[in-house]
This record gives sequence, C-alpha cells and structure tokens, in this order.
Amino acid sequence: MSMNIVAVIMGGGEGSRLSPLTRDRAKPAVPVGGKYRLVDIPISNCINSNIRRIYLLTQFNSVSLHQHVQSTFQFDAFSRRSFVRILAAQQTPGAALWYTGTADAVRKTFSHFMDEEPDLIVVLSGDQLFRMDFTDVIEQHLQNKADVTITTKPVPRSEAGSLGIMRVDETSRIIDFAEKPGSGPELDAYRAPQMEEERFLASMGIYVFNTRALAELLKDETYRDFGRDVIPNAIKSYRVCSYVFDGYWKDIGTIGSFWEANLALTDPLPAFSFYDVTRPIYTRMRYLPPSKINRCDINRALVTEGCIISGHRVLHSIIGIRAVVGEGAVLEHSVVLGADYYDANLKTPKSPPLGIGRECYIRNAIIDKNVRIGDGCYITPDGKEDNTVTRSYAVRDGVIVIPKNTVIPPGTHL
Repeated sequence: MSMNIVAVIMGGGEGSRLSPLTRDRAKPAVPVGGKYRLVDIPISNCINSNIRRIYLLTQFNSVSLHQHVQSTFQFDAFSRRSFVRILAAQQTPGAALWYTGTADAVRKTFSHFMDEEPDLIVVLSGDQLFRMDFTDVIEQHLQNKADVTITTKPVPRSEAGSLGIMRVDETSRIIDFAEKPGSGPELDAYRAPQMEEERFLASMGIYVFNTRALAELLKDETYRDFGRDVIPNAIKSYRVCSYVFDGYWKDIGTIGSFWEANLALTDPLPAFSFYDVTRPIYTRMRYLPPSKINRCDINRALVTEGCIISGHRVLHSIIGIRAVVGEGAVLEHSVVLGADYYDANLKTPKSPPLGIGRECYIRNAIIDKNVRIGDGCYITPDGKEDNTVTRSYAVRDGVIVIPKNTVIPPGTHL
C-alpha cells in the first residue's frame, strides 16, 4: 500500500476478569498457545499486512509486556520506517492523569502518531486471538470513501445481546449502533439483511480511521472509550462503514475464554492455527533445547520446546516452555504455562522443584509460570464455588488457576 499507515495497539486495562493471570502482568502479556503472548497476535497481523509502524500503548502491570516486546520485535538498522514503539502512560504539563479509557489513551499520545504524518490510523486490541489481512479492510475503507471502518463479526442472537451490534444499509454504511441490546424483540431491527441465516454484526473493536476524522472526534475530551463514546457519535456525523469478517476471532477477556481458546488449539483441525506458514505469528526466539519425553501417553496436546516430561498421561492439554512433569503425573484438560528459567538447584530443601511433581493429578486447570507443585498433589475445581480466591488458587468459570510463583506443598489436595 502506498498510503502512510500506522497501527495503534491498546495495551489493556486492569484485566480483572483474567485475574490471577493478570496479577503480575498486563493482559497482552498473558501467554497463549504454549510459547506466544497475546500481544504477538496483533503485531504479527500488522507485519503480515505490511504495516510496520506500530505503537503499543501501555499502563497497567506493563514491565513484562515491555520486556517481551523489546526483546522480540527488533527491526534491523536499515528499517528506519519499521518499529514497534512503546508509549507508556505518563504525566505531562497537559495531562496529569493516567489513561481513563481507550479513546483517552489515543488522545494523550496522538502527537506521537502525527510525527509519521499518517493518512490512516488502525486501532487494535492487544488481547484478541485472530488472523486478519488488514490490506483487505483498508481497500474496502477506501472504496467506500469511509471516514471510519469498523470490523464486524456475524454472530447469532444468543451472542448478540451482550455485544455492540451495528445496523447497516445496503452500502455497508453503519446507520445505528446498540451496546448490549439484549436478545428481545428490539434486536430484530439490527439483523444483518445480506445474510440468509439470522445473524447480527458485532463490533470486533478493530477500527480504521482517516487521521483527520480521528483528530476531530478526539477533540471532545468527554469521549473516553471508542466503543461507548467515539463510535456512536461518529455514526451521527461521519461516514462509518462495516467490514464483515467471517474468520476466527476470540476475545480473550475471561479465564473461561482463555482456557477454551487454548485447549481448542489441540484439535486435529483447529479453527485458529499457529501452523500457517504464509501468515506466521512471531514471538521471542529463546533458543531452547528440544522437549524430552521420558515416558508418557500424550493425546491431543501441544508440547512446546525445552520441556522434560516423565508423566503417566497428558490429555487435551498445553505444555508451555521449560515445563517439567514428574513421573506418574496425570494432566487432563489443562493449560500449563511453563517457566521463565530452569531450576539451578533441584534439591532445594524449602520447596519442591520447579514444575509438576511425581504422581500428581491435575484436571481443568491453568498452571501459571514458575509454579512449584510437590509430589502427590491433587488439583481440580471440583466442589469449589466460582470466584473462590485464596493465596494458592482461584476458581473462575469452572477452571482452577494456580497463580505465578505459587508453591504447592507435597500431598496437597485442592
């Protein structure tokens, strides 16, 4: 594309619905697929779409996110017009407060984007799982002579009631917007007319703005969020169009959606795959050794690099980098995020070795990084109420989560 385009990726808010995975990290820094981070998805989509000037806006728990991005996305010295630039929230003479929403974050950093004199600004979320060619979106944006284009996903009535739903005319122009309209008769007016099945166009939170239009919309400082404030008001005054995307898209906003999206990657033919060599997802190069399987029945699982597995059975699970699974251990329907390092001393007297000990049974669980689980532990969400939170675990959406750096003594039953 000959146009001057920059991308802006939102680094996420507090991420309380993904707690305790977001206790020590921002949502885009949460691991996914065993070896990636969520932020790798939008950045890779930009690179694959030849959008190579990318700004990442960060605020909450951003240290690990900064470290990952800085060590991963380093363009060579001759790529002056290619970068992933981190813009952290800061106090300035004109703004003493932190970001108060997505639109407010873009407003407070807008001058940095303007250094590149962009024609278009693509605004993305940092916590979604999808693969998209933004070239197609931008081509339709130009053909429609739109000021704003919103990517939309056709969804059934059962899902539409809790999302932002668009009503479009025959030219794809958005003429109305309803935020969480419910599933009653009032939703009928928003049915997508061009589809045979009953479908409704839900906003994916991915926007293409003409720079001038975005600058004008951000002048009103009462507009804090794109979905709640900017888009409804843009529809009234600008030509706002819909780009219908019918590929895989998952908003990783809760523990349940995170667990489901990860385990879906183990399907024989998953809806989203990291094996597309034409549009790869990039991540940090770690130069780890191959995984070693001493003895284990492994079925429908992803095992990443640097692991040592001696378990009895791994079923429908993901084993993250540097994970250690002890002899006789059973893992079912679980996501193990692995470790940031190998244990230097495997005989530490005060705590079990890093990883999962011998003869453990773990089901419907998420084991965060650097967890030490002693021999003979039993970990499932059975018999525990949702939203139970203790120092050692949390239960959300029917999944038990062991927080990062937790130590579970041998013989513990959770």
